[in-house]
Amino acid sequence: MTRISQILRNSRYPRIKKPKNVALDGNPQRRAVCLKLTTMSPKKPNSANRRIAKVAVLRMGKRINLNVKIPGEGHNLQQHSTILIRAGQARDLIGVSNVAMRGKLDLLGVSNRKTSRSVYGVKSQKLT
Repeated sequence: MTRISQILRNSRYPRIKKPKNVALDGNPQRRAVCLKLTTMSPKKPNSANRRIAKVAVLRMGKRINLNVKIPGEGHNLQQHSTILIRAGQARDLIGVSNVAMRGKLDLLGVSNRKTSRSVYGVKSQKLT
């Protein structure tokens, strides 16, 4: 006779894992539309005004609203701009668990960026 602990450990019906990021729905990136562009101050030891965008993601007919961090200096986003979002925790911003991808769709890359260019959507400069 099997014990209850064995039944729980080796169930006939495997447990269904919930996705960590509901908005992305298991995809690496997702298209979103900007609703509002604001700033947010980070939590305790840090002090700044971080740029965030409130965006809407269409997922299986449902609209999910979430906050997205805009990395880098400056941006060209406006209301109704289309951006590409990816998962990525903004450590010092509470409730912001997605990041906008620079250099894709309507969000331009950071101008005059020399280092870490792939993160900020900047192509390599041609040597002359």
